[in-house]
Amino acid sequence: MADAEYVNIWMRPERPARGPKPTYSRAQITEAAIRIADAEGLEAATMRRIAAEIGAGAMSLYRYVPSRDNLVELMADRLQGEIDVTGMPSGDWRADLTRYADGLRAMWLRHPWIGTVQRSLPSFGPNQLLLIERLMGVLDAFVSIDENLGLMAILNGYVEGTVREEISSTKEVRRNGLSESEWMARNYPYIEQLVKSGEYPIFTKIVMEARQPHLSRDDQFRYGLQRVLDCIAAALPSTAESPMQAHREGREEQGGPGQARSRPSERASRAE
Repeated sequence: MADAEYVNIWMRPERPARGPKPTYSRAQITEAAIRIADAEGLEAATMRRIAAEIGAGAMSLYRYVPSRDNLVELMADRLQGEIDVTGMPSGDWRADLTRYADGLRAMWLRHPWIGTVQRSLPSFGPNQLLLIERLMGVLDAFVSIDENLGLMAILNGYVEGTVREEISSTKEVRRNGLSESEWMARNYPYIEQLVKSGEYPIFTKIVMEARQPHLSRDDQFRYGLQRVLDCIAAALPSTAESPMQAHREGREEQGGPGQARSRPSERASRAE
C-alpha cells in the first residue's frame, strides 16, 4: 500500500458514519483470532479461519480489519491490555516494576505466539499507550525520559529473554518427551566425567555449588528480576528508594517523611 493510501488502524472509524449497524466488531474478530493463535499458533489465525470461527464470510472481515498486519496490531494491543497497571505509579517503584514484570511474563506464557510478532515498529494502540503512560510514569519523577527509556528496555529485555527461553524449553520437553531433570539424569555420566577431569573448574562449581539451576522457573525468574531491579536502583537518586527496599535492608528513616535517605555509599563516606 502506498504511503498516500495508508491510514493507521487506530485512525480508521470502526463504524461507518451512516448505514446499518455492523454485524461484527473489531473486538469480536480480534478475540477469535487470539483464540485460534493460542490453540494453533499465529499463522493459523487467517481471515478465512476467523470468518469460519464467527460465522462470517472471509472477504466481509476486510471491512472491519483491512489487512493481516492490522489484525496482528489489534491482537498485540489486546494482549497488552492483560497486563495490570492499575494504580501505577503507586509511589513504590520497585513494587510497580515487579508487578509489571510478573504480568508481562504471565501474558507471554498464556500467549506464546506473541514472541513471533515483530514489535520493533509500535503501532501505539490504546492499551500500549496506557501501558506507556502508567509504566514509564513510575520512574518519570526520578530520571530523564531517555534514561527512563533505557531502563525500561533493560527490564523488558530481561523479562522477554527469560520467558522466550522458558517457552522454548517447554516446547523442547514436549518434542522429546524428557523433562529437564530427566535430561540431566540421562547425561549425568558425561557431566560426572567432566567434573572429575579437573579441566573445567567453573563448570564444576556450577554443578557442585550453584543453587539457581535447581530453583523452580518462578523462583529463577524472581531471582533474576531482583538483580535487574537492583541495577535500575543504581541509576536512580536516593530519594527514589522504595519503602519495600528500605524495609528489606533494615534501614530506618531519618527525619520527616519528606527527607531523603542516603545511599549506603554516601553514609560510608560521611563516616570516614
